[in-house]
Amino acid sequence: MGLTKSSTGLNILQEKFNVDVSSNQPVIALAGNPNTGKSTVFNALTGLNQHTGNWPGKTVLQAQGMYSHQNINYKLVDLPGTYSLLANSSEEEVARDFLYFGSPDVTVVVVDATVLERNLNLAYQIMEITPKVIICLNLLDEAKRKKININIPMLQDKLGVPVIPTVARDGFGLLELKDKIAQMVQGKAITNPQLVKYDEDIEEIINSLVPKMRSVYGEKENLRWLALKLIDGDQEIFNKLASKE
Repeated sequence: MGLTKSSTGLNILQEKFNVDVSSNQPVIALAGNPNTGKSTVFNALTGLNQHTGNWPGKTVLQAQGMYSHQNINYKLVDLPGTYSLLANSSEEEVARDFLYFGSPDVTVVVVDATVLERNLNLAYQIMEITPKVIICLNLLDEAKRKKININIPMLQDKLGVPVIPTVARDGFGLLELKDKIAQMVQGKAITNPQLVKYDEDIEEIINSLVPKMRSVYGEKENLRWLALKLIDGDQEIFNKLASKE
């Protein structure tokens, strides 16, 4: 296996997010807007090998399950459907915190091929947190029915991460999705996410903040993303970071 969780990472997953994993069991996060077919992808991958509950300290539903591929077991965590990671709701807070503090081995972002531009807003926010992203381009059959043609190689090139076309309710593309997840876990699928470039003034502030934050947090944290949170005035994330084990 190319990736294993540190003991600290396992503690965070188990104690903070109630995700029971072993050091050789990759954790895959499933993210996306509501009504993208994300739950269909989750059910198709995990089958009956799943259970639900609540996220610790929240009334937000938590679903997690397991699937096997090429003799390896994968833990799949279905994050709440959200339109952003701005933490304006409990669902957004849960998704943001899991992606940053839980450090999943791979994050699969399910997008609706019929409203791709709208869905990519969340995808770009997730790529600011982690480069280990796969886009699951779902509902491709409905897009074709509406005569929407998507140049998948070009989309993949523009985003800098793999794009896997799927029709989850029919099982189309799910084997390719599992193959790509396995490759990324094993370090065989390298991504280069094309991050959002903000206005010159904002980029200048980010560049001035990062060296100062490096002296506090070192290189182990995503300093660009933390700088953006500081600009946003998101004090909560820094309070959580201070108490991170």
